[in-house]
Amino acid sequence: MQSDHASAHLQELIRRNRANEKRGVYSICSAHPDVIHAGLKQGVADRSLVLIESTSSQVNQFGGYTGQTPEQFARQVRAGAQQAGVPQKLLVLGGDHLGPYPWRNQPAEAALKHARDLVRACVLAGYGKIHLDTSMACADDSGPALTEEIIAARAAALCRVAEDAYAELPAGSPPLLYVVGTEVPTPGGETHEGQAPAVTTVEQLQCTMDSFQTAFQRETLNSAWERVIGLVVQPGVEFGENVIFEYDRNKARRLADSLPKTPCMVYEAHSTDYQPAAALSRMVEDHFAILKVGPALTFVYRETIFALSAIEKELLAADRNVQLSQVREALEATMLRDPSHWQSYYHGREDEQKFARAFSYSDRIRYYWPDRAVQQEVTRLLENLSAVTVPLSVISQYLPREYEAIRVGTTEPKPKSTIEHHIRAVLRDYAAACGAIR
Repeated sequence: MQSDHASAHLQELIRRNRANEKRGVYSICSAHPDVIHAGLKQGVADRSLVLIESTSSQVNQFGGYTGQTPEQFARQVRAGAQQAGVPQKLLVLGGDHLGPYPWRNQPAEAALKHARDLVRACVLAGYGKIHLDTSMACADDSGPALTEEIIAARAAALCRVAEDAYAELPAGSPPLLYVVGTEVPTPGGETHEGQAPAVTTVEQLQCTMDSFQTAFQRETLNSAWERVIGLVVQPGVEFGENVIFEYDRNKARRLADSLPKTPCMVYEAHSTDYQPAAALSRMVEDHFAILKVGPALTFVYRETIFALSAIEKELLAADRNVQLSQVREALEATMLRDPSHWQSYYHGREDEQKFARAFSYSDRIRYYWPDRAVQQEVTRLLENLSAVTVPLSVISQYLPREYEAIRVGTTEPKPKSTIEHHIRAVLRDYAAACGAIR
């Protein structure tokens, strides 16, 4: 490898996968600080490439639901990487679902203007992997489904913006790498549960490739087309409120055997959250070599916080000098006050919706962790438990995985350590599937 930068390392992983080596990369699609920290620490342990992506809803030029711009997000991740010991040559920042999705209720002209501004901001902030997603209809588009040609043309227009912004970066900056496609799963999982999603057909694959190549050529983006490293397809995996559709290798075999010869790309699989470790390994072997994961990571973060809250009550409820945290109550109040992030996902009776708000695989609760009142309660929880010695027998009751790790000395009986360990347990399955754990 001549160039020693993160983009080159990512391209090398793609080439090795295409050569039928069991190598891939998992993409952490989350803006939660504890998830990012755990991902960076896992990368250090594996001495592997770390790919962290923010979605257009999480982070954008208006702040997104995290309140962060791309520049702020990039600065936060880079600072965390430096603190964790991740070399810059092994850190890739990416933009996920960059397109009009957050503004899809506006007319196309306005929504795409916002999308162009977002892509430019991401490139100037140093994002190296750009997922162009223009698959959704805007307010004045005719019909809910766009044609392949419209999707591809809009994506190519955004790619032109990205390339123009890249020209403003310092000379020698790593080249931009792109992911495209039209069969893009709904960000955040399905809103209605039914049958497993149909696997992308080989005919659909070829149509998508032809549409995008033509659109890129019209924009004189031949060089950018050669830097498309991923094509978003549907391998038949998905999750919803109460259901997980697991990878079926037999159903995806034709697609796996039809990887386009050029450019040097693999398939990017979205919504791989909650897949068993064996399924993740089979996906990488079948060239679904970029595995996106996000909600599953904040799901296990929520598991740990709820478990720690239970431990707090067991140990401190009788102590009148301690004010117990109210994390669950603060989350529920915040979600009821602003139902916009969960209302279209959770259905049924009021008690069923309440249960889903706390425990659903869709994990819409992740939108509410940045709320100030919620953060105050999380801080109180961690401070309360950091001030006492938690008996191992209680950790065994509520956090059995961490209990075993504490017993063998691979983590500590501290609140922040248990959170990190619980998240990294999921990441280790992805790392193993991608050949990062040796």
